[in-house]
Amino acid sequence: MYARVWKVRVRPGKLDELRAELAALMGLAHRQQGYRGSLALVSDKSDAPEVTLIGVWDSLDEMRGSERNLFLMQAISRVLLCTEGFPQITEHEIIVGSLFAAEKAAT
Repeated sequence: MYARVWKVRVRPGKLDELRAELAALMGLAHRQQGYRGSLALVSDKSDAPEVTLIGVWDSLDEMRGSERNLFLMQAISRVLLCTEGFPQITEHEIIVGSLFAAEKAAT
């Protein structure tokens, strides 16, 4: 699996607006082939916090496919409404992970 990681600085007073934009993007994201889910992490409670967004995909090809069908451009344009500057975006291979396991391991 692969992840696209974004780092953004939220404009003062725009965290709730960013939260709403990200929620709206989730419906579009789930229609993308290979999309597995995402997390949005806020670093602090300041008026202009840093936010890290992590989108998880089945494969590198499927993740990059979201660039070709313009999903990534739609996402960037919506996020830019609430952030300072362009997001820093990186790609990562996931080598180990177990978020939100359906069942807890037996002890």
